[in-house]
Amino acid sequence: MPLHLLKLCVGAESIEDLEAWIADSLAGKAARGQVAEQVHTTRMVPTRTAELLDGGSLYWVVKGEVACRQALIGIRPFVDGDGIRRCHLVLDPIVHRVEPRPNRPFQGWRYLAAKDAPADLAAMAAASALPDELRRQLRSLGLL
Repeated sequence: MPLHLLKLCVGAESIEDLEAWIADSLAGKAARGQVAEQVHTTRMVPTRTAELLDGGSLYWVVKGEVACRQALIGIRPFVDGDGIRRCHLVLDPIVHRVEPRPNRPFQGWRYLAAKDAPADLAAMAAASALPDELRRQLRSLGLL
């Protein structure tokens, strides 16, 4: 059974912000002749790599709720120029919206068991088509 990671999407106001950042990053890498892959750098290296790479995803917390995920396709530990161990999480650039769930702020990332992971919204196309802010307001009113 896969294991997932949960991480705050710092600086993103919406899923669209995250998608735009990914697109800009990939385009910039391609323009510089670099490998056009999405990599997220973290300070801590996950120890449960085999479980994470067995179908795991990185679930993003956007504006206080788990909102989307990206499949993990690689984990590359490295040491930066200052001698600090870090890790590149290689992600599928496709962002999958998930059933929103409130989540408190935290530092770093957390493991997320498959049984606790929110379901994808693909089956609920109408709800996922709403803008994030409108969906958040409707849910707070108990209408979604």
